[in-house]
Amino acid sequence: MKKSILLLSTLLSASTAMAEKVELRTPNNSLVLDLNKGAEPQFVYYGPALKSQDIAQLPLLSGGRAELYPAYGATHTTSETCLAMRHADGNMSTQLLISDYKIASVKDKAPNGAERSGELLTITLTDPLYPTTVRLYYQSYDDVDMIEYWSDITNGEKKTVTLTQFYNPLLPVRRGNVWCSHFHGTWAAEAHLYDEPLTNGTIVLKEKDGIRNAFISRNEVMLSLDGKAQENEGAVIGASLLYSGPYRVTIDTDDTDYHYYFAGINPDNSEYHLKKGETFTTPHSAITYSTKGTNGVSQAFHRWARRYQLRHGNQERMILLNSWEGVYFDINAPGMDQMMKDIASMGGELFVMDDGWFGDKYPRNVDNSSLGDWAVDTRKLPDGINGLLRDAKKNGVKFGIWIEPEMSNTVSELYEAHPDWIIKAPGREPVLGRGGTQVVLDMANPKVQDFVFNLVDTLLTNYPEIAYIKWDANAPVMNHGSQYLPMQDQSHLYIKYHEGLIKTCQRIREKYPDVVIQDCASGGGRVNYGLLPYFDEFWVSDNTDALQRVRMQWGTSYFYPAIAMASHISAAPNHQTFRTIPLKFRIDVAMSGRLGMEIQPKNMTDEEKDLCRKAIADYKKIRPIVQFGDLYRLLSPYAGQDLASVMYVGEDKKQAVFYWWKLETFMNQHFPRVKMAGLDPNKTYTIHELNRIDTRPLDFEGKSFSGAYLMNVGLEIPKSHIVEYHKQNDWSSRVLYLSAE
Repeated sequence: MKKSILLLSTLLSASTAMAEKVELRTPNNSLVLDLNKGAEPQFVYYGPALKSQDIAQLPLLSGGRAELYPAYGATHTTSETCLAMRHADGNMSTQLLISDYKIASVKDKAPNGAERSGELLTITLTDPLYPTTVRLYYQSYDDVDMIEYWSDITNGEKKTVTLTQFYNPLLPVRRGNVWCSHFHGTWAAEAHLYDEPLTNGTIVLKEKDGIRNAFISRNEVMLSLDGKAQENEGAVIGASLLYSGPYRVTIDTDDTDYHYYFAGINPDNSEYHLKKGETFTTPHSAITYSTKGTNGVSQAFHRWARRYQLRHGNQERMILLNSWEGVYFDINAPGMDQMMKDIASMGGELFVMDDGWFGDKYPRNVDNSSLGDWAVDTRKLPDGINGLLRDAKKNGVKFGIWIEPEMSNTVSELYEAHPDWIIKAPGREPVLGRGGTQVVLDMANPKVQDFVFNLVDTLLTNYPEIAYIKWDANAPVMNHGSQYLPMQDQSHLYIKYHEGLIKTCQRIREKYPDVVIQDCASGGGRVNYGLLPYFDEFWVSDNTDALQRVRMQWGTSYFYPAIAMASHISAAPNHQTFRTIPLKFRIDVAMSGRLGMEIQPKNMTDEEKDLCRKAIADYKKIRPIVQFGDLYRLLSPYAGQDLASVMYVGEDKKQAVFYWWKLETFMNQHFPRVKMAGLDPNKTYTIHELNRIDTRPLDFEGKSFSGAYLMNVGLEIPKSHIVEYHKQNDWSSRVLYLSAE
């Protein structure tokens, strides 16, 4: 369906000018703004798509503030603003009025390189007193319910001006029973879901790590307009800031009838000195609206991500074995060859050699040396990477490698040669991180950008058979200071770091569009849409404990598709929580994302290897459904019912995969029957259990049910597995494959 943008003139009164309502439309949503030259742009409506006659009847917002982009000081001082700046003469007031606006159909390339089409609305604002120009941009998509918006600020004054706040345009949300879903966590416990009602006051979500912006909080929120969030019903707005650096998201509720959503770069210690003629561009925001609950928002973000944000979002992901938890730094050629042979024997497609493979003068045997010295340690790998590629080919798998290009150690040849390349407070000794020696390279420095690009370029030029790169980042900005930036612009550090990082990623992708690259940062520290256009997937968490992964992957799924979520089968006891979880449960959790392994196969029994072999074969059958299907979250691990359940449904609704995990065991437990979702009620689905360990099939194995029955009644899942007595334990999980006749 081709979108239309409607300009509707409404006579406000006999004494006022004509104001134009401008509609920006996606397949199912409408955003309506009121644009009147000489006035501030006004928000009118965002929600389900409206007919022309209804848009004409929309009243202007009352009982609150409708200004899309309030600027501090001239008319806005008592409320939160989007822009605050200090002019060259010291004046702190800015007033921004519409001087022009235009709408154009656009066909261009999305950040991930995909072709896209939609409409672009550009609103030009100027200050009557100063030659300051701000442009607001709103871009819609023809085929997904997503609108991106951002702004740029141009300094037309004769001298430098200072930006002290630079949010994107705000979004007013009418008061009512509005709830906010957001995410909180830390290392090894990322993306835990929190729901709370919006009341008077302010919710602030922020990150100030400098490098990894998704640990403590995440910049995505869902606003449920009809009460506490429900998965498959209710009006919900989903919003994300597409940025890799420190951010601030504010939901401000004052004495008006509205909540006000702001998102943008975190301005703390980041005032920006905008030189004459220079333009500052903010990161994009993305919003969608669903009348089908949080699942509807998730599905919109997932489709948009696979098509336009995620690198290679239309290609199936390989099943891999990563060496990290199997051997840690104990890299050696025979060991790598054996791991390749083992993963190949179980049906895997890729082996990734993690940390510990490099270092000449300073061998990388622990985490306190060698970062930056990206030469193969031939004491461990006598035949170098060529030998590893030879062994990978012999074993019938592809080969991948781990790097941490933005970091160094003070114990390294790189640091000895270029101590001026690290982030360090002027006049002070560097603050050291992991291993007591880790430092961060300054990506604001073009020489560092070249160094990082050249690392990847050298690897892929010398060894074009490398199919996968795991890109890690294991330290924050531990002290503020750039040895590259001039002293008067030290506050630009965070912004310039991430500009440099993105430029480097763009250079890499321009030359190497096909290599698969994982986004890792001490686990899930960089799960954001600012970086993902240059990456194929992310490492959800360094915590591979299956029980905690259920919760972390549940929260991550709100905005990110399964195809991007690396989920690995790991050892027991788990290396992070020391919990002992049966292999069946670990497999069933890992199969709900991009399946991989994080284990030493030689420590597995033949029975365990056989179970993994069958699971990998089954995953290959369901891989298209999991990685490209629509997600339905059925029962939340946060609901307190000791269960969790999700499912994926293929686009044509002919196939689906249902997951059920028991999270706790008590005597006299009473579990709800989980009803499915997203199926065609008129189709008949045959049920087959995957990864079965029971001595007899489930009662419904091989039987057929209508989609209506499965969604309205559901299947009775046994609380435990029927296995030999000595194999009984307190864990239970099920994966069911549904195929329509």
